[in-house]
Amino acid sequence: MDSARLSALLERFPRQTVLVVGDFFLDKYLDLDPRLTEPSLETRLDAYQVVSVRCYPGAAGTVTNNLRALEVNVRVLGVIGDDGEGDDLLRALARVGVDGGGLIRAPGRFTPTYLKPMLGQGAGPARELNRLDTKNRAPLPDDLEAEVIARLRQLLPQVQGVVISDQVTEPNCGVITDGVRGVLAELAAANPAVTFTADSRKSIGAFRQVIVKPNAHEAAAATGLADPSAAGRELHRRTQRPVVVTHADQGVFLFDESGEEQRVPAVPVPGPIDVCGAGDSAMSGLIATLVAGGTLAEAALVGNLAASITIQQLGVTGTASRAQVLARNAEGLAR
Repeated sequence: MDSARLSALLERFPRQTVLVVGDFFLDKYLDLDPRLTEPSLETRLDAYQVVSVRCYPGAAGTVTNNLRALEVNVRVLGVIGDDGEGDDLLRALARVGVDGGGLIRAPGRFTPTYLKPMLGQGAGPARELNRLDTKNRAPLPDDLEAEVIARLRQLLPQVQGVVISDQVTEPNCGVITDGVRGVLAELAAANPAVTFTADSRKSIGAFRQVIVKPNAHEAAAATGLADPSAAGRELHRRTQRPVVVTHADQGVFLFDESGEEQRVPAVPVPGPIDVCGAGDSAMSGLIATLVAGGTLAEAALVGNLAASITIQQLGVTGTASRAQVLARNAEGLAR
């Protein structure tokens, strides 16, 4: 993209507000020093020693974190537990300038958490050991679903865009239940001036009236079609809205309102890389550009640029700033 055009779009980001609704997780990193490892007297197994703890917003929170790095204003809506992990998540959101008051605290529910032990390896990057996941495995209660829907209706007039982050794979156990998904489709159809986008680990094929952004694997699982072009075309038929299918180094397959297909190349970067969170950074660039007045192809490119920056950040939930996006684009123009 021409640098002047990209700069003009990026300058509009701080004037936009996006609602992120869905499954907010806590990414909690435990940094382990192998030099301090000692045997457990009780089990004789290695007892790893934690030397620092790092907490970041995860899942829907990763999108939020990336939007804030791009200086987009963010409102949040989700359900978390009334627990210590919820406290950590709210503090992590506050550090990036997000009011966590939109997150409903529910006794009896977990704050979903990815606990990531990171074993130091001298001069090299730390090695992630077996992750420990805490998730809600019971359906979202009806009263909480009703409160999510009520708050969604209240928040919608305050924003130019909505990101739906459907990260829980167990049916109706996360925030984006069948009922919430249905209301989102109704609101998207009734509010064409607001840009709705959705990302989902397992249920991308269930969304209607919103832009969907699956990766190639998710698109294939939803449609039964292995070819990302064919899968994207089928999702467009179902949603009646644009479709963005990401496919790693093959770039992005786009289908606009009319169903016309385009391809946006990937942004090549040298290794080592960590693709964890790449889809969330791509989503943040996509929605920020769309609400700033960019085309679908421009939005996909900004998403690619952001993801190319975050995947080079190892052992951390990465973000990309507006300045970094502009510089990465300039690198491509110079090649």
